[in-house]
Formats: sequence, structure tokens, C-alpha cells
Amino acid sequence: MIQRRQFLTAGLSVGVVSSLPFLAASGAWAQNAPTLGTPTLPAEGFRRIKVGNAEVIALNDGVARRPLGEEFVKNAPLTEVKALLASQGLPTDYIDIPFTAFLVVSGGRRILMDTGFADNGGPTTGRLLTNLAAAGFKPEDIETVLISHYHGDHINGLRRKDGSLVYPNAKVMVPEPEHAFWMNDATMNARPEAQRGGFMAARRVFAQMPADKLVRFTPGAEVVPGIHSVAAYGHTPGHTLFELSSAGQSFKYVGDLTNVPALFVRNPDWAVTFDMDADAARQVRRATLQRIVQSNAIVGGFHFPFPAFGRVAAQDNGYAFQPLAVDANLARS
Repeated sequence: MIQRRQFLTAGLSVGVVSSLPFLAASGAWAQNAPTLGTPTLPAEGFRRIKVGNAEVIALNDGVARRPLGEEFVKNAPLTEVKALLASQGLPTDYIDIPFTAFLVVSGGRRILMDTGFADNGGPTTGRLLTNLAAAGFKPEDIETVLISHYHGDHINGLRRKDGSLVYPNAKVMVPEPEHAFWMNDATMNARPEAQRGGFMAARRVFAQMPADKLVRFTPGAEVVPGIHSVAAYGHTPGHTLFELSSAGQSFKYVGDLTNVPALFVRNPDWAVTFDMDADAARQVRRATLQRIVQSNAIVGGFHFPFPAFGRVAAQDNGYAFQPLAVDANLARS
């Protein structure tokens, strides 16, 4: 398994972090490119599936649109990237990035995986609480929040702009290596000021969080009954996945293992611009996708096309994400 120390010794210190303020600042990652039109939001932004005795609810927080340029896939020509998108009937001038968190209801517990933006993002984000209400829940109902990593679109939804906690009754569980990296003053101060946005965003969310609410865990541990954490370092130093097991069935939440499945599931060796350690991310992406294929588990990803549920199958030298059909009637059942 890739170790966190690799991030502190290799290429991260020489400019890889330059894109992090874009990712981690409260609104930049959520803004749309004005010349490319506005992304279409789901008409109904929640969907339910059963996993054994548990229920998993996809909660869309919105969609952002960004131009597709040479920088998006760092190790493939833009012509190849556009050709792959075109072969799947997808636009080639821009990328739509959905944001979808997942709520697990199991054994009377309500566990939210990642949080979106709350009121900190752009005009086509911040829909999670509306969709949570449509699914029949209030923020006060959430007992546990599991955080996969500290990029802003995953953590900013823990606090509103005024600093208040969105989920006042929840314990917030975070991967220890992820927390240690972003909250380390020496690591932050060793970077130019322009590269410190991600560190400051993490401090805004976590620095004043009450000690009885913030729980650090070691990836690999069972975080709540029936949900195990899985180290998947590469996208960030402590990026962590979560696996739900219930009555012989499983659901794997893969966070940002792949940002755009049409590109990075099909070509797991391609490197997206947001992976902090591209080599580590490629290794863990391919290995994890192979395990998902072998298990035939249902998978969900934060940036997968809504409703973001599906399975993964082997295809050519990579894999294919196969969305599950989850209709509105099932969502209301």
C-alpha cells in the first residue's frame, strides 16, 4: 500500500499542490464556466437502494461545469481524451462534475459519507440538504459523518458560511493521515502563500470543531458497525474509501478514486489533474477497480453521474462503469 511519507518527499513539494486552492476554496471548484452554459441538475436529487438489511440513499449536492483542456488529463493527449468522450456520446468541450454524497441507514443509525458544499459553493451546488429533506431526513438526524478526504467539495458542507455546524448531533470521523497532513503547520508554511488555500479550508472546518465531535480513525478500521474504511492514498495523502456489508451484500463508496468514470474507469492509468500523487493514485485506482469487479459489489462515487450507483466490469485494458437503473418510484418506496 502507498505510504503517506511518499507525499512528503516526492513531487508534491514542487508544484503539484498548485491546483489545490481551486479544489479546496469554498466556491472555485463549484463555479461554472459562463461561456459553456449551465449544467442540468437532477429533477429529483435523491435515490434509494437496498443493500442487504441496510438502505443507501444517494443525495445530489449539484453539478459544476468546467472547460476541458490539456491540463485535465495529465498523461494523455487531449485528442485521445475527446475521442473517448465522443465515443460515449459525451460533450468534448467541457466536463460536468456532479457532487453526490451517500446516506446509509442501517440498524437505526444514519451515516453520511462526505458532505458537499452547504452554502459555500456556486449557484448550481448546495442542494444536499434539500434532497435530504425530500428523502425524509433532517440534518439533526445524522449521527455520523464519514469524511473520505479534505478537498473542499467533501468537507465544506460540514459548516455554513457563518461557521455553524450543519449536522449538530453528528460525530465527524476523519482519516488520521489526512487530518495530520492538512492540519500540519510546517507542511502548510513550507509552501508559497498562493498554495495554502486547501490548508486554510481544512482549518476553517476542523480547527474549532469540538473534541467530542471529531474522531480520527486509522484507515483499515471498522468505523461504525458494518462499515469498514479502506486506505486508498494517492488522490490525497489520506484518501479513504468506505465499504458497507449487510446480509451478504456490499456497497463500496469510492470517494474520488476516479473523478470522471467515462475517462478514468475506462483508462485507470490516466492521471487527472486533481490527484496529488498521480503515480500512487493510478496504482490504487487499478487495484481497487479490480477488487470491485471480483466482488461484483454495488459501487458509488462522489463524482459519478447521478444517481451515482452502479457496478464495474472489465473492458479492454481498463474497466467500464455500468450505472444502475434506480427510478423515481423506488426512490419513494
